[in-house]
Amino acid sequence: MISAYFSPQYEVLTAYSGREAIQEAEKQPDLILLDINMPEMDGLTVCRTIREHVTCPILFLTARIESADQIMGFQAGADDYIVKPFDLDELAARIAAHLRREQRRSSPSTVRFFGKCAVDYSARTVTVHGEAVVLSRREFDILELLSLNPGQVFDRERIYESVWGIDGEGSSDTVMEHIRKIRAKLARHTLHSYIETVWGCGYKWNG
Repeated sequence: MISAYFSPQYEVLTAYSGREAIQEAEKQPDLILLDINMPEMDGLTVCRTIREHVTCPILFLTARIESADQIMGFQAGADDYIVKPFDLDELAARIAAHLRREQRRSSPSTVRFFGKCAVDYSARTVTVHGEAVVLSRREFDILELLSLNPGQVFDRERIYESVWGIDGEGSSDTVMEHIRKIRAKLARHTLHSYIETVWGCGYKWNG
């Protein structure tokens, strides 16, 4: 019944005993549903056996409702505990939530937060208090360089070479103008000075 319900959306592997479940776990599924009452080997034993070798969520389906049984399930390494009888739509929602959480964990983070300022390096966007700060390509490049290296001082020449390249046709003086613009745009949203001048040395990110 459960297999037929989820087959249209997911590739479903089915096991009819605890030993079969261990064999199927070798295929590294994205999520495992285990019944505590299984022939040959119960679900708790299966969970303890495979937990160290699989990173995916393990959900228990069981008719046991005692809190002690649930504690045993979590101690065995389960991520969720669903008591029978359950609604298949609710089970589907739980599964989807666990899979989304796993996807977020496996995706490298491309966003950094500095107080109320969020820098998304993949989308190349900056927000302060949830409001977008519109930067030009070069302005974002400078902010990216500084914010990825908070506290590190960069002189104008190094910033220019990093952003424009050593073959850039301008001069490092343009860095001052770009930083002035970045500061002005950030200042419309916050009083915090994210780019700090280190006199005689250059600039650093003050997150």
